Amino acid sequence: MTQALVLGIGNILVQDEGVGIRALEWLQAHCVCPNVQMIDGGTMGLDLLHYLEGIDHLLILDAIQANKPPGSIITLRGDAVPTFLGMKISPHQIGVHDLLAVAQLKGSTPPEVVILGVQPQNLGVGLELSPVVSAQVEPLARQGLAQLKTWGYRPIPNNTILQHTQPAKY
Repeated sequence: MTQALVLGIGNILVQDEGVGIRALEWLQAHCVCPNVQMIDGGTMGLDLLHYLEGIDHLLILDAIQANKPPGSIITLRGDAVPTFLGMKISPHQIGVHDLLAVAQLKGSTPPEVVILGVQPQNLGVGLELSPVVSAQVEPLARQGLAQLKTWGYRPIPNNTILQHTQPAKY
């Protein structure tokens, strides 16, 4: 049975840095997906390493510094996914690239890794996303759903679950 992991990465105390967490929250609020674990990885960095063991697909949602216009959605897959320690694609000090590099050294890199992110506009201290990045939370989450479907997972909308689990009214 294949297993997937969706990691929302970011620091919600640093404005647009929290976009990956907000996209993960959107996914968690709107669907469940059998055989898919969704984790708020926050700024845990290498502490997330054990979650990568035994999974087939890894989807990371994050803020990505790609020198694009703020709010741009960026997709990294295959050779575009950085796995060496020197590259900084995200504003984290110890981030995705470090996690994937150590996983590679341990031989526990998932066979398929996709990173979906948004180019941040503001990285100052604050809880609110900038308007341009906030507008991309749902599109980013929906792109994540599309990726899960491409891998063969079948997300179930939460409203469908609620309809089937509500007690019958007499």
